Parts: sequence; structure tokens; C-alpha cells
Amino acid sequence: MSDESHSHDRHITPRKLFYLTLGSVGVVYGDIGTSPLYAFREALKPIAHDGITRFEIISLISLMLWALTIIVTLKYVLLLLRADNEGEGGTLSLLALLMKTANGHTALLLTLGMAGAALFLGDAMITPALSVLSAVEGVKLMAPSLSAYIVPISAAILVVLFVFQSHGTGVMARFFGPITALWFIVMAIAGISHISDDYGILAAFNPYYAVSFLLHEGFFGIIVLGAVFLTVTGAEALYADLGHFGRRPIQWAWFALVFPSLALNYLGQGALVLGNPQAMSEPFYLMFPKWALPFAVILATAATIIASQAVITGAFSLVRQGINLGFLPRMEILFTSETNTGQIFLPTVNTVLFLGVMFLVITFQTSEALATAYGISVTGAMVVTTIMTFEFVRTRWNWSASIATIVLLPLLVLELIFLGANLLKIHDGGYIPILIATAFIVVMWTWRRGTALLMEKTRHTAIPLPSFVSS
Repeated sequence: MSDESHSHDRHITPRKLFYLTLGSVGVVYGDIGTSPLYAFREALKPIAHDGITRFEIISLISLMLWALTIIVTLKYVLLLLRADNEGEGGTLSLLALLMKTANGHTALLLTLGMAGAALFLGDAMITPALSVLSAVEGVKLMAPSLSAYIVPISAAILVVLFVFQSHGTGVMARFFGPITALWFIVMAIAGISHISDDYGILAAFNPYYAVSFLLHEGFFGIIVLGAVFLTVTGAEALYADLGHFGRRPIQWAWFALVFPSLALNYLGQGALVLGNPQAMSEPFYLMFPKWALPFAVILATAATIIASQAVITGAFSLVRQGINLGFLPRMEILFTSETNTGQIFLPTVNTVLFLGVMFLVITFQTSEALATAYGISVTGAMVVTTIMTFEFVRTRWNWSASIATIVLLPLLVLELIFLGANLLKIHDGGYIPILIATAFIVVMWTWRRGTALLMEKTRHTAIPLPSFVSS
């Protein structure tokens, strides 16, 4: 962790810590906070065709809880949030730190950095489309006749979201924070109210169920992991948004509100399906009584709009880092805060993301169809980050190779399994994030290569200073 960011965290006042923590709930955790809308539902589908057993339901919830614990809590909240570059986080921030001590494998690091950044930018297009569609689809439960208007309503919401980006993270956090905090509280209450449907769901805290399920199901279990991974989508954005709020507020928000609320909600969904297997068609919304369903749909829609903010602000930070590293051409950067240089707005990036998101909404039209395309970019970015973290902890934190291997190899293996599970979905739309990431890689590689050739040509044709002076 840099001295500057460490000093900032240490001298922050309790009042400012509270407001930054509340703001981070809305901006940083909006993405991962909307996963309960579809994660458990999608995980049930591969195993529901021939009837689902009690063991399978508990095992799925166990997989979700331990994915949140291992990947989000251990890797991102406790480890990577300390690996900042002057307060900034994300793949390219990690790359910038590694380049300062690179010893002979600069090309590999640059390739990994470009791949990680491109995959994250792909995620920044898919997440808003999936999140908003999944929430608006809740109107089908209230008024089936409105089903035909789901795509137009989703498109209108996304237009408003991208138009308001120019107001800055700080302004939006003042609104998004309280709304998202209410969303997490409502999710926790809904989960608690249904855990009593079958207290047996509490066995999901035992990792035995998660491990046994994978060992018993074999290759089929890996397919299910592709859906389970939806539980942790948003974790990479958590690291990318570090510069907007700082380490302590993000950590406090996770342990005090976000993690407990997610765990309780997934447990509640599991208990609901244990007690009523017919609820597996839409376990999240069916946790609410009919009188509360309109409120739940409206709040879910607001939460998913906010969820998109996590990857959008992360994309702004990542592109600025890419410009500083020479990966991308210079473009207009607007600073939206008088006190926090990490809060920025890039009009060009905002426009590109908006066009990409609208294309995905119009093309896929349902969250179910888009969910099959989701995951590859996120898992790919996570794998890249873990590989770069291994090099970082050895060169910057002076960890021994054995300690770094013991800590990070299990994470890498787990994420590679998740990546393999998601790659199985390529034919169902999984090629979309690969195409998006490839396009961004081509742009970055072309710009960096072209700039290098231009500088080399300029150096050869330039008149040496002594010759210029003497003339």
C-alpha cells in the first residue's frame, strides 16, 4: 500500500469515513449486490430437469457462500485492496506497480495487463445490460401484459443512467448509497424471514457440501459452477473502484452490511426452495408476499441501475490508467470532485459503453439469454489479476515464492475452474465477451505499437541538440 493512501486512510475523520462507506455501498457494491436476483435461479436450472434433491440445494448455497468468502473476502477485500498505486486500484494499476521492478519479462506483464483491462471493459458493457434486464423482468410477475415492454423500459433506464454520469461519482454516491443500503437491508430481512422455512439450509456453511457436490457430480458440477460464479461478479469492479473511496470505507461496507446481507438472502432463497420446490422458477421475487412485490420490483430496478455504476466508474479509472501507460490515446478527462482526484468522468468512454450496452440489450432481450454470455470476461480478468498478484507480492511485498504459492495457487486453481465452466457457454453467447475483449486488445496493442514506431522514427530523424545549437 502506498504511503500516500495509507496516510489518507489513517487520518480520515469518523464522519467522512461514514459517508465514504455509505457511498461505497452504492457505487462499489451495487454490482455484486444484485446477483441474488438471478444467481441461484440460474444455478438451479442445470440440475432441475430431473428433479432436485435436498443435498443439491444445500450444496449450491454452500458453493455460493464459500465463493463469496474465498474470492471476494480473502482475495479482494483483505489482499488486493492493499495493493494500490497512489490510491488507485485495478489491473492496470497493478501493472504500473510491477513495471517499476520488472526484470526481463516486461512483454509478458504488458500482455497480461492488456488482457485483464480488455476483459474488464467487456464486463463493463455486459453488467449494465444484464442487471437492468433482470430487474425490469420482475414486472412480469405483477402484470404479464407488460412483458412486451421490458426491453424498451430497460433501454430508457439505461439512457438516463449514462446521461447522469457527467454529474460525477460523488454526487451520485449521495443518492445511490442510501438506496443501495436499503436494498441490502431488505434482502437481509427477506432472507431471514424464509430461513425458518427449513433451518436445514444452515448446513450450507459447512464446506463439506460444496466439495462433495463437485466430487460427486464431476464434469456436470463444473457446468453448474458457471452459474454459481454469478454470485461473485462485481468483485473485480470492487478493486477497480478503489481510487474513488479508499480501502477502509470499502472494507467496512463489506463486513458490516454487504457480506451479511448477501449470505442471509442466499440462505433464505435456499430455504424457500427446500420448503417449496415450485419456487425455483423465480426464488428471489417469490420470497416477497404479493403486497410487497411492487415495492421489491421498484427497489430491485433502482438497485440494478446503481449496480451498473460499479463497472462504469471502474472503466473510467481503468482507461485513465491505460492512457498513462501509453495503451490508449489521450482523451478528455473531467474531474468531478474538488477533493478526490480519483473521481473522474470520461465522455468518450461513457459513449462507447452506452452504445455497447444498448446493442446487448436489443440483441439478447432477456436476462436469461444474456446470463449465458456473462462470466467469461469476469473470470478471465480475475485469473489475470491473480497471476499478476503473484508477481506483485514477491517483488513489491517481498514474499517468498513458497508463501506466495501457498496463498495464491488455491485461488488460481479455483478461478481457472470457474473460467473453464464459463468457457463451456461459448456457443450460447459466451463468444460475445471474447469478441469485445479482443477488440479492446487490438486497439490497445495497435496504439502502443504505433506510438513506439512513431517515437523511434522521430528519434532517428531528429537533429541532435548540439548540432542544432551550433547551427
